[in-house]
Amino acid sequence: MKETERIRDQMRRAFQGEAWHGPSLRELLDGVSARQAAQRPLGAAHTIWELVLHIAVWEDVVRRRLGGEQISELAADRDWPQLHDRGEASWREALEALERGHQRLLAAVEGLTDQRLTETVRGESYSAYAMLHGLIQHDLYHAGQIALLKKALA
Repeated sequence: MKETERIRDQMRRAFQGEAWHGPSLRELLDGVSARQAAQRPLGAAHTIWELVLHIAVWEDVVRRRLGGEQISELAADRDWPQLHDRGEASWREALEALERGHQRLLAAVEGLTDQRLTETVRGESYSAYAMLHGLIQHDLYHAGQIALLKKALA
């Protein structure tokens, strides 16, 4: 098995399921309504919706970096997009955008060679390998936050 296949498998498990740590991101988001996603049950903590938008942003950044784009710092409003419409249709759109973006990222990883994984990301000090594993860790960290937020809403 190629290393890129192993990475894709870890990304799939974290996002879709069959992970050892517990529910995947998609499993955690299943059945969450727009009202629940927009609630802030833990004071200043981000909402589920904000976390979903943030995860989508970083999956897109990583995909674009894999394509050779140099993206360093993100403005705060890009890193944590603001919610403008809290309706159910807008929530479904956010979930669909997360799914589409994740599929695009998986396709980008599929197109990588193992050699490419060792190369430094343009404008950064780390390899594509480290970036992809970092993204998996990032997504799982925020999935854990979503799990806690769901418990706080119950």
